Amino acid sequence: MTLRASLVALLVAIAVALSVPAAQAFCGFYVAKADSKLYNKASKVVLAWDAGKTVITMASDYEGDPREFALVVPVPTFIERDQIGVVEPALVDHLDAFTAPRLVEYFDNDPCSPPVAYMLAAPAAIEEDASATIRRRANSLGVTVEATYTVGEYDIAILSAQESDGLVTFLTESGYRIPDGAADVLGSYIKQKMRFFVAKVNLGEQQRLGATFLRPLQVSYQSPKFMLPIRLGTVNAAGPQDLFVFALARHGRVETSNYRTMKVPSDLAIPTYVKGSFADFYKATFDRAVEQTDMQVVFQEYAWDLSWCDPCAADPLTAEELNKLGARWVSDASGQSPGRLQVFATRLHVRYDRAHFPEDLMLMETRDTSTFQGRYILQHPFFGRLTCPDGETYRNKLRIRLSQEAATLAALTGWRYDEILAKVKAQSGPTGREDEDPDTSWWQKLWQ
Repeated sequence: MTLRASLVALLVAIAVALSVPAAQAFCGFYVAKADSKLYNKASKVVLAWDAGKTVITMASDYEGDPREFALVVPVPTFIERDQIGVVEPALVDHLDAFTAPRLVEYFDNDPCSPPVAYMLAAPAAIEEDASATIRRRANSLGVTVEATYTVGEYDIAILSAQESDGLVTFLTESGYRIPDGAADVLGSYIKQKMRFFVAKVNLGEQQRLGATFLRPLQVSYQSPKFMLPIRLGTVNAAGPQDLFVFALARHGRVETSNYRTMKVPSDLAIPTYVKGSFADFYKATFDRAVEQTDMQVVFQEYAWDLSWCDPCAADPLTAEELNKLGARWVSDASGQSPGRLQVFATRLHVRYDRAHFPEDLMLMETRDTSTFQGRYILQHPFFGRLTCPDGETYRNKLRIRLSQEAATLAALTGWRYDEILAKVKAQSGPTGREDEDPDTSWWQKLWQ
């Protein structure tokens, strides 16, 4: 561990000790979230896994001419037409919002009055029109067009190949822009006897359907391999990319087996002024975490049984929504109540490039059902009139707490401590409301 990492660990440990009381953990009032929309070049994938059956939903962040869109995904087995579908983007967005790192706030009670107890939050027709000419050309290049489908607004082909150069040639001749360097990566998948799920937009179908955006594609298959291929996405990338993996499983959280999975810093009290800039705060926090781990870690941002949440960053997902996202076992249980969904969600966030992530993500379902969420706490001081000896004790401790919150924020983000503390002094003091102590001089004395 470096000296800087040691300092961060120390500050975080102190922050935990000085944060909100343990009795209030995992409750409070949700006020903001940090979903995937914060990031440029971010992809979202939902993976539902159940005893060897994978349902993968791929939400593209593509913006531009739909004629330029192309998707090539290695898959471990042949894909039938009824294993392919499209889903509405709102489903993926809902899961994203529900599992996003969140900001919660508490308000200190009057030290001179009995404490107030906080309440816990409640829990297409089949079409196969590939021409014989295309198939003959593919065969001459060592490529087999195993099937072609039109699904929604997409034309899809399932390919296998004998060698990568022939596959690259075939894809290029078919209108796919294959970047330099892709042949080596494709070759490694060919050696594993994987097939290729290839999709592009059918402009006629898109117009007929009236689609103004590209809906997420969904593929289901049976295979003992629980993995997510990411290497093709690094071939022509201009820089590091962000990937969000929302894993749905029956028995517990999901983690990567070939890379270290690490929780994001969480349950830390930070200055209350961050409420107005939570997005900037979380981006800086994640950037720093990536930097300190040399971009070699997959970060866990959420792990929770979807039967309940505390606090809820969005409305809970229904059994129907989870079923559409691939958790098909939910609908298999007849008469199942909403409180027994038997779905455990894990949100993984990875920033990757070819140098730091040379392998695909190999995943595993654990039996660990302990809950976790990226969660940051605003603890508002009590600024009312204090009429008891305990009130003075409270104010004496307040300066220590606020200073520590500033130090925690500096450690998490890399922002300057002195600049943070100046904002705390300027923006976190009494405001002159009627319910506050009319004598605000104590606030200035606090910092002398």
